Amino acid sequence: MSDELATTEETVSADGEYKMSVTAKIDEVGPCKKHVTVTVPRADIDHYYSESVSELGGQATVPGFRVGHVPTKLIEKRFRQELSDQVKQRVLMESLELIAEDNDLDPINEPTIDIESLEIPEDGEFTFEFEVEVRPDFKLPEYKGLKLERPAREIADKDVDEYLTRFLGQYGEMEERKGAAEKEDYLELSIKFEHDGKHLSEIAELVVPLRPVLRLHDAEITNFGELMTGVKTGDTRETEVEVSGEADQIEMRGEKVKALFTVKSVKFIQTPEINEELLERIGAESEEELREEVKNILERQLTYEQRQSTRSQVLDKITESADWDLPETLVSKQVENALRREILEMQQAGFSRQDIQARENELRQKAISTTRQALKEHFVLDKIATTENLEVQPSEIDMEIYYMAMQQGESPRRIRARMVKSGMIENLEAQLRERKAVDVILEKAEYTDVKMKPQEENKISAVARSVCSSFSASAAEEEETEEADEE
Repeated sequence: MSDELATTEETVSADGEYKMSVTAKIDEVGPCKKHVTVTVPRADIDHYYSESVSELGGQATVPGFRVGHVPTKLIEKRFRQELSDQVKQRVLMESLELIAEDNDLDPINEPTIDIESLEIPEDGEFTFEFEVEVRPDFKLPEYKGLKLERPAREIADKDVDEYLTRFLGQYGEMEERKGAAEKEDYLELSIKFEHDGKHLSEIAELVVPLRPVLRLHDAEITNFGELMTGVKTGDTRETEVEVSGEADQIEMRGEKVKALFTVKSVKFIQTPEINEELLERIGAESEEELREEVKNILERQLTYEQRQSTRSQVLDKITESADWDLPETLVSKQVENALRREILEMQQAGFSRQDIQARENELRQKAISTTRQALKEHFVLDKIATTENLEVQPSEIDMEIYYMAMQQGESPRRIRARMVKSGMIENLEAQLRERKAVDVILEKAEYTDVKMKPQEENKISAVARSVCSSFSASAAEEEETEEADEE
């Protein structure tokens, strides 16, 4: 399908600025992808050439002539290449802006144009082509008055006690386990992976808590707890693991791999007593204040869980009709971006690094399908935000950074600097805008409260490693590295 679209034939706009009269032939060449053929009349090229000669003539320094009095022919001869480059840049920039404006193109990425290979002819019109990914064109579904279930539960003293024990663990000392490994002990391991009897990869050193499941970027060892319970230093174990169907290494997707474990040591954390020294280290005035802060974190996590549940229902309902396809190149580019945004939400809710790592590894194992769905949700929410005239204020970004800094025990300045450096500040703004769109939907929804399932114990140990490669840095780990660099 193609359309021949032309701009107005007028050469001067209403505000007196020069307006080009380019034509554009636009073809659909794939999901959300357009092929555009642009034709620029000679009159437009001559206009920008004359402008460039005039501007250069007013600035150029040529021996024997005063600035501003160099003959036009000499300017054209001496600065031929500079003029050619300047005219090409102006023609491309102005024509692209005009085409996007007049033809209602809404690009997602920069158009693919090999600028270096383009040459404007000395005579006649100038034609160039490019492809560009654009936002999908769709009709918004009905998003007001949705019927939703809202999970609810009370935060009990028992919940505070359990979280406080886990929280204090990060201030405890590691001690050697003299007997067999127990649940939640820390195992220092080395792991070798073999495929069809050949060495595939190796993790030379790894320390993980003993839990039922070990989750890597591209696989899960679901019998890890059963396999490793009761091991002692020097023991070896082996098992089979299946590589994720969406692993980075395409040829390994779905393949069975043998994992061989060697236990280097077994340790446990001696939880410290709550005393003045520990409270000062944590930054709390008293044990009561510490417990109150823990309860605040749990309430924030509960809000996150409620929000995720209702958000999931909302997104399922408003994307039911989103049957349009997305280009694979766009999905691939956005995998890491979508991952970072999920991590950002969990950081804002005060989840631990281990919880965040577990979620990251889960997402990486089904990265393509997860990202494709996340992109569809983004486009629908973005359109709702535009329809509702929703914008994010700088003060709202400041407040989110403040909460994150408080939960992570850092200064807001350092959190902001790290987010700017990693590019996550843009993710935060987009995330807040989408959150506002979801809030509009939630404000107009009808709710039925349902009892939330009790929180399960943490069954997953997650590590920033892969079966198919010896090392892979996680988004969470990159943040730790950046943090260490700043210190």
